[in-house]
Amino acid sequence: MSKPVWIKHASQLVTMASEHKGPRTKVAMSELSIIEDGSIWLENGVIQAIGTTEELKKRYNNRITEAEIIEAVGKLVTPGLIDPHTHVAYGGSREHEFEMRLEGATYMDIMNAGGGIHATSRMTREATEEEIFDQTEKRLNSFLTHGVTTIEGKSGYGLNMETELKQLRVMQRLQIEHPIDIVPTFMGAHAVPVEFKGKEDQYVDLIVNEMLPQVAEEKLAQFNDVFCEVGVFTPEQSKRILVAGRNLGLTPKIHADEIEPYGGAELAAEVGAISAEHLLKASDTGIAAMAKKGVIACLLPATALYLRETAARGRAMIDAGVPVAISTDCNPGSSPTTSMPLVMNLACISMKLTPAESLCAATYNAACAIKMEDKIGSLEIGKQADIVLWNVPNYQQLQYLFGVNHVNSVWKKGVKVVG
Repeated sequence: MSKPVWIKHASQLVTMASEHKGPRTKVAMSELSIIEDGSIWLENGVIQAIGTTEELKKRYNNRITEAEIIEAVGKLVTPGLIDPHTHVAYGGSREHEFEMRLEGATYMDIMNAGGGIHATSRMTREATEEEIFDQTEKRLNSFLTHGVTTIEGKSGYGLNMETELKQLRVMQRLQIEHPIDIVPTFMGAHAVPVEFKGKEDQYVDLIVNEMLPQVAEEKLAQFNDVFCEVGVFTPEQSKRILVAGRNLGLTPKIHADEIEPYGGAELAAEVGAISAEHLLKASDTGIAAMAKKGVIACLLPATALYLRETAARGRAMIDAGVPVAISTDCNPGSSPTTSMPLVMNLACISMKLTPAESLCAATYNAACAIKMEDKIGSLEIGKQADIVLWNVPNYQQLQYLFGVNHVNSVWKKGVKVVG
């Protein structure tokens, strides 16, 4: 039995609690359910009570001496941040491509020259499982210090059976050995490997007939993702991969319409994907289809900034009724960051989300994008005690004072892991 924790006198306690079930859209994304002078009681890794400090003082009056008391005067308390789209497990680094990009090379120029995903694939294939484990653990530590308590992690830098499984097994180990929760996604369809150039359909056969069944048999992933893009996988190939995974129990996700409009948003709606990612070039038709089917738009403003592209139309998507989540897209080539607070700010500046919508997109809707909303994403009785205490008095300052890490302390399952 762990010692109870009583966090009290928070300037604002943002609970994100709502009667609305499922991913939130339109005005529901701005309903933060804030408690002034807020207080929360944690015990055995679970939230036991929430309310004003006076309410919890009366309720637990005879147990206060048992608890570790955290004074949160002048501070903001929120749910732990959730990153629903990362490529966190890989080998090597690609800092030289940053300079290439500054000299005018595009994403696809670099990839077609053997860089990009192919470069990381080579380094990840060459790295041992322990080397990938150590690199990934460092990234997870950085996520924690920025207030992130749960991430989704994709494979996709192996592009062969052995290395794809190696990535997924590293994440499986870290799920046990690291405080952060990692929700795994298989993404063997991240690119067509060099050895299959000109034989793309044969690689799709390999994914469908060998990789996906093995991943499902070993229960190494919950989701199946594909990069549907000109020069990568066609909509037809993408659909085949996503349907095959769905038939094996893996929920579809899709990298859609990042570089060119390619019908990815429409495909996400057609196959019942839980989320479509990137969407910089998504069409109005695709956005409407996603809204109708409740597909979550997982938007990545740091990636757009890093690639010097115009960000996805987050404001238009919310106004159209699409539930929006946001993510770092942590990866070695187009978004080497672990800062969700920066991403929240960029969502406001470049995609015109409000601070309230941005916080919802980084907590509750992000939880929905990885099917974790019953456990995390809001501070409610019975949910996992994943909590961040911030050195600002309100959520508006969290978005306003950008480029600064405001984390004071972080609790994961009721245990302080930062601070």
